[in-house]
Amino acid sequence: MKIIIGTKNPTKINACKAIFSEYEIEGASVASKVSAQPFSDEETRTGAINRAYGSAALNDNGLGIGLEGGIMFVDNKLYLCNWGALVTPGNDVYTASGARIVLPQEFIADLESGKELGTIMADFSKKENVSSKEGAVGIFTNDLIDRSEMFMHVVKLLRGQWEYSDKQKRKH
Repeated sequence: MKIIIGTKNPTKINACKAIFSEYEIEGASVASKVSAQPFSDEETRTGAINRAYGSAALNDNGLGIGLEGGIMFVDNKLYLCNWGALVTPGNDVYTASGARIVLPQEFIADLESGKELGTIMADFSKKENVSSKEGAVGIFTNDLIDRSEMFMHVVKLLRGQWEYSDKQKRKH
């Protein structure tokens, strides 16, 4: 079976390859149809679902996956958030969210002015392509967990839900 993931970002593609190693994985440019920098759980989840549907539409009889990173506020603190969605050939949709980590409050003004977290992180860390490498989570966890590993947890949750549901359908 082929799986198309709605991104060309290597951290997200590698997460899918790690969890679905026995499948053919292909990245595709698919629009999230949300802000370039999603600003809530809801918007981030919607972006993941839109990417999964767009990926599934490119895949005749396989799975479509969308992974989306965003930011959100909890008790006036800025957090990193991430969501994933998996769409089956029958249009069943599975969603999952992953790790969250507090981000520096000084990022808020730049984010509210329209800058994306990846750009802010590149300036902050003095590193290039942070969102295609360790991500904010890698920097702020001292590389104990990187962006690909963070998304691997989400992809595991998606795969587990899909396999469980498939197993239940075969029982009946």
